Amino acid sequence: METFAPGRTFFGFHRAPRGFSSRVEPEYPRPLERAEGTQHPKSKPDRLPGFTLLEVLVALTIFAMAAVMLGSSYLNVLNSYEVVSRGVQLNEDFAFARQHVLNEPDRKKVEEGGEFETAGSRRARWKAAIESTGVADVFRVTFTCEIADPNRPEPERQEQAFLLLRPTWVIDAGERGKLKEDAKTRILEFQVKQKQR
Repeated sequence: METFAPGRTFFGFHRAPRGFSSRVEPEYPRPLERAEGTQHPKSKPDRLPGFTLLEVLVALTIFAMAAVMLGSSYLNVLNSYEVVSRGVQLNEDFAFARQHVLNEPDRKKVEEGGEFETAGSRRARWKAAIESTGVADVFRVTFTCEIADPNRPEPERQEQAFLLLRPTWVIDAGERGKLKEDAKTRILEFQVKQKQR
């Protein structure tokens, strides 16, 4: 244990010299004497409780930034929802127009195209270009559809190409017979090659 010289302080308490009383007396700070009407140089002036102008401005800035971020993220969610719903409606309209081509037995009507009004008060115009292939009764169809929305400046356009088996679309019966004979010849040649292996 450390010993202290008489009169030295240890954590604000006086230690009595050896041989004297072991009673420890606290050391109290003396009050400062000052003239009336003057303040202590280190003391702060009395003020009312509340926020300073700087603290209020910082709080308002943080709040405004948070509001802007939340508002922009909310608008992004609304815009993406609108884009997805519009895309679904357009796909349904395109599929309905394509069904006109798939269900029409008359080739001339398909090549002329058509026009109809969709459920969402949009106007759909479609047409199809039909080309013969090297296989009898199979045709290559290039389907084009435009959907005009009154709320949008330009119409939506989609183009698809697909193959269709349509015996009723044959224009030249002689060409059809020739294609069938060519197909039959190719099948026989293939069977001969398979037997030779």
